[in-house]
Amino acid sequence: MTGRPVRIGLQLQPEHADYATIRRTAAEAEAIGADVIFIWDHFFPLTGEPEGKHFECWTLLAALAESTSAVRLGPLVSCVGYRNPDLLADMARTVDHISGGRALLGLGSGWCEKDFASYGYPFGTDGERLRELAAALPRVKSRLSRLNPAPAGKLPLLLGGGGEKRTLRLVAEYADIWHAFHDPATIRHKLSVLHQHCADVGRDPTQIEVATSVSGLAAHEGDPKELGPELCDLGVSLFIVGAGGPDFDLGPLRRWIAWRDRINT
Repeated sequence: MTGRPVRIGLQLQPEHADYATIRRTAAEAEAIGADVIFIWDHFFPLTGEPEGKHFECWTLLAALAESTSAVRLGPLVSCVGYRNPDLLADMARTVDHISGGRALLGLGSGWCEKDFASYGYPFGTDGERLRELAAALPRVKSRLSRLNPAPAGKLPLLLGGGGEKRTLRLVAEYADIWHAFHDPATIRHKLSVLHQHCADVGRDPTQIEVATSVSGLAAHEGDPKELGPELCDLGVSLFIVGAGGPDFDLGPLRRWIAWRDRINT
């Protein structure tokens, strides 16, 4: 078991919905007790009509920073290939001030070729995108240390991905939170790799919060009483439920929040 309290996040997927509905859904998620609202960083829907309604991640986060008051906000995750890393750090700092210190910065190497190609970014190979991520992280860290004003809060850094040689090494070096799309058995293995990387760089692995997305784990979906304790035993403390438009179903989020409230007491 982790010594951290359990937190529940919502990945609000801004596809096929108008802004008023997204804003209302974020307000409802905050009202029912979500700890974090994430927005994915894509330029097109990932399900349904490929050219359907969709909104950009960071401008949406800035708007939600004004329309919410308590929930943390961040991208899950922002692709470093879409924006200059120094600019990305500045954007995150600005959203942090708009929200009163509630932002977190989720970063990754990106994977959706359509996003890259349609907006004119080079897609490259998996290895090239990971090298771009590795090069971006010290630039982000350096820019955050020099911005005036500095971030309003801690601005935790979340890194997503499970690559064992490169990505998890970057998690050990830089991340406050590691996010994975894995089943419990795979998370157990990945954590053993991460802990070795932490030993190699002299980092206490307990400093890194473990997060995972629980939507789509078909055997347990909608039943946090089964999946939650199993993941908690591995050290997971941030559980993220997904919801896509146009009709955002927050039923699973409510069940996970109810489970959180029982075990955190």
